Amino acid sequence: MNVGGSSAILTQVLFFAAIFAIFYFLLIRPQQKQKRDRETMLAALKKGDRVVTTGGLHGTVTGLEEQKVVLRVSDQVKLEFDRAAIGRIVEVQGERNA
Repeated sequence: MNVGGSSAILTQVLFFAAIFAIFYFLLIRPQQKQKRDRETMLAALKKGDRVVTTGGLHGTVTGLEEQKVVLRVSDQVKLEFDRAAIGRIVEVQGERNA
């Protein structure tokens, strides 16, 4: 039996396992967490929230449907967006949570 050959195979398997672990912890896991956080943010969206769309438009949520969001961007201007177009919720000055 060739002991050197099985040792080389074991070393190669451990090398590939280490590469996979590095990819998982540096790329896959953070991306899954970011996706989960974004889905939670979109599900928690409510009327009155100040938001910024992925295109950079600032507005206030005035209407919500399952796939659409209506934003008031000016006194008489309301625009309809896909819910996925919401980039982030903006904290209004003076409403900081402790």
